Amino acid sequence: MANQKRPKVKIARALGVPLTPKSVKYFEARPYPPGQHGRGRKQNSDYKVRLTEKQRLRAQYDLSEKQMARAFEAAKKVEGKTGEALVGLLEVRLDSLVLRSGIARTIYQARQMVVHGHIEVNGSKVNKPSFQMKPGYVVTVKEKSKEKVPFQVAREGGNAGEGQTPKYLEVNLKALAFRLDRAPQRREVPVVCDEQLVVEYYSR
Repeated sequence: MANQKRPKVKIARALGVPLTPKSVKYFEARPYPPGQHGRGRKQNSDYKVRLTEKQRLRAQYDLSEKQMARAFEAAKKVEGKTGEALVGLLEVRLDSLVLRSGIARTIYQARQMVVHGHIEVNGSKVNKPSFQMKPGYVVTVKEKSKEKVPFQVAREGGNAGEGQTPKYLEVNLKALAFRLDRAPQRREVPVVCDEQLVVEYYSR
């Protein structure tokens, strides 16, 4: 089940970042927050700036607040910069990589594919979107699912226009499969976020 209940276009406009291909068109036409006062000048406190950045990161991975807070606690235990570790942990979630591979069109579709049991990791079905991938893990679409329309679209490159395949993935769309070659580096991860502000939000 998706974590964001509001219409995706409104969320995208409120946070200033497109979340779906459909929202890109609306966002370009109305690049300001929704509502009667969306175009008005607003005073932003330090707290609001950090809160908004946290919400932007949450929305791009479609996480609940509880999931986000849990990921932050895990990132604090990783050696190095906490913000970069946080993005790295979120990026190697199974649903995130199903999206990056081009098998899914949006993070919402990727989550649905995993939850409905269409995705296998190293030959075994995994239905947890939060499953943490490790370098060398291979993801494939379940054989019985390959003829379903969303996977036929993916196989023909229908989602390829949504962004370049990250260098940390080796993808074979014709086979509906990919492998995580290595841990992603922050500069390679296509999310719009100042992760240091997210760290400051949770460290307040």
